[in-house]
Amino acid sequence: MLPTDIELLPALGRPTLSGDGRHAVVEVSRPDIAADTYSVELLLLDTSGTRPARRITQGAHDGAPAFSPDGRHLAFLRAGSNGRPQIHLLPMDGGEAYPVTEEPMGAGQPVWSPDSSRIAYTSRVPEAGRYTGDPRAEKPRRITTLRYQTDGLGYTVDRPRQIFVIDPFDTSAAPVRITSGPADNGDLTWSPDSRQLVFISARHEEAGDDFRNDIWAVGADGTGLRAVTNGGMYAFTPRFAPDGSSVIFVGTELDKHNRPCATACYGLWTVPVDGSAEPLRFTDEDRHLSFASQTIWPTTEGVYFGDDRRGEVNLILVPYDGGEPKPVIVGHRQVNGYAVAETPDGVTIAAVVASAESGGDLLVWQNGTERVLTPYGDELRERGGLLPMEEFTATAPDGYPLHGWIVRPAGPGPHPVLLQIKGGPFTQWGYTLNGPAAFDEAQVYASAGYAVILGNPRGCAGYGQAHGSYVMDDLANKSTVDLLAILDHALTSPDLDSERVGVMGGSFGGYMAAWFNAHHGDRFKAVIGERGAYAIDSYAATNDAGFDLAVALYGADRESWAEQSPLTHVDRMQTPMMIIQSEEDRHCPTEQAQRLFTELKLRKVPVEMLLFPGEGHDMSRTGLPSHRLARFDAILEWWGRHL
Repeated sequence: MLPTDIELLPALGRPTLSGDGRHAVVEVSRPDIAADTYSVELLLLDTSGTRPARRITQGAHDGAPAFSPDGRHLAFLRAGSNGRPQIHLLPMDGGEAYPVTEEPMGAGQPVWSPDSSRIAYTSRVPEAGRYTGDPRAEKPRRITTLRYQTDGLGYTVDRPRQIFVIDPFDTSAAPVRITSGPADNGDLTWSPDSRQLVFISARHEEAGDDFRNDIWAVGADGTGLRAVTNGGMYAFTPRFAPDGSSVIFVGTELDKHNRPCATACYGLWTVPVDGSAEPLRFTDEDRHLSFASQTIWPTTEGVYFGDDRRGEVNLILVPYDGGEPKPVIVGHRQVNGYAVAETPDGVTIAAVVASAESGGDLLVWQNGTERVLTPYGDELRERGGLLPMEEFTATAPDGYPLHGWIVRPAGPGPHPVLLQIKGGPFTQWGYTLNGPAAFDEAQVYASAGYAVILGNPRGCAGYGQAHGSYVMDDLANKSTVDLLAILDHALTSPDLDSERVGVMGGSFGGYMAAWFNAHHGDRFKAVIGERGAYAIDSYAATNDAGFDLAVALYGADRESWAEQSPLTHVDRMQTPMMIIQSEEDRHCPTEQAQRLFTELKLRKVPVEMLLFPGEGHDMSRTGLPSHRLARFDAILEWWGRHL
């Protein structure tokens, strides 16, 4: 697999299903290297598989499709006259799509009322005089909370998301604004009777300074705003139970300071919609909603839930009584998004499923039978030259089993070796070529001649709560022990060259790569740290998730932060290091890379810094195609020079 083969890895968005389960629509985004952009289209597919997929929109960057429950219309986002995404409506019986919103800062995901008469959405509403022209003409921002910015967007404190409801069939009707004030509002859903909405918002006194949020309910006309939950949790994806009496959501409990545990499993909870009782968790502590899936779907039989599990993301059906979940779409693959339709003939599920041989295909599940409706995996297998993944189990010094993989180059070896460390830490390497934990990079590096070692040490998701929580009192050192055990197990293979080993990683992986340079630099010929946190004190003050994220990762004892910071140990770093950073990264800000680069340079350690303009934290997955290729070129040149 070559760097340019990213064109064979389209990204499929969350699909939508017609109410009768007969049709699915999915957004497909594909890198276009020649144009240095992404082509985006909406595909309509017959779930029976009897007709080929067809493109149904011709607009640039069409996405976020949502069928009306009656199946007569498709709402989706398309750039409007002001260049911002606006909700458009496409009649499914013929006709052209037309815009139904004109929001100055664009509209968010359309959410249909169950009676198909209205659409709810969010839109950011800026303070007067902001984001209208030359930013130098704006008044200064008055910052009063610790969380005031978001990676990929910028400042958010002066443009909170508000909720709107519109009648999309009355072109003369203005949208009704449902919320107001400084609070940010999101994760909308309608009640089954189409009379009220629930959403997520932080409206308590300390909002913006901690991680607490709550579920709120409001009438579809904006009246009757009230809290459904009352603190103590971080919650998201609220959805009504089918009978409308309760709200199902995903969340985790916070400590007494409203701070999260960085390795907490996010499980399913239920709460009465009238707020008459406290939320009740009905999945066990080892169930964790996957970062890849990020949605739930309540039905009459239970709640569909994408569960991280040993490198897989399994779609399971969780019964409301908390009993044993039923496996639905499982195996060595990951369910990255799905929609469910309940009909008299049974349940139909449209799911985007990725694997080690596919960046993602649309699969339809009906009463236990699966059909793949898109050709992307076949195209990749035919043209991508994929190398096999070899699964293994290593053993930590205390006897704990550790899960890992090797992607080997062709030929007999001995091969130089790359230890590739994932981000997170509470994520997982998994069975997928695309997405938050992707093997496409491993394929590129292995095709270039390197054996790539990937492993899930303790502290990652997918292996239960105890596995994740193990590292929280000593994140760097405990992760080091497990990662070296994974590496050492792999190096027992005679075709791997233990004298030519490099280490690389992004985000948490970048942090650990720098940590290895300081503490185990003799093990590696060279290091690459990407979008990492290297100095916890300044990271706590500048990252977009706020001070509490640093506490969640590194503990509340600020005196211990220096010891846990790679920058503190820079005098021990001697191994050549490349630092890769995006200039607009607000999750691990640029100053982290600059500080480490400067200290290494002053000490005459061989160091280079690769800065990508205009990109955020996820550049390696979503950046301009030219930037993604330039990154691959620089990485391969670095390893070619040092290994």
